[in-house]
Amino acid sequence: MPEETGDERVDAIVAGLGRLGELPVSEHVAVFDEAFSELEGTLAAVDDPAPGESGR
Repeated sequence: MPEETGDERVDAIVAGLGRLGELPVSEHVAVFDEAFSELEGTLAAVDDPAPGESGR
């Protein structure tokens, strides 16, 4: 398992890559696409203000 990032959401996504060894190579792209999408969503959420905050 890779070193933890300090962000539970990111750690869970990276941990999910561990299933690559159980899958045929032909299915790896789908796993990477899913992880990329989840990481992109997590990063976008960093810029979103929490409910009740003005964003500044």
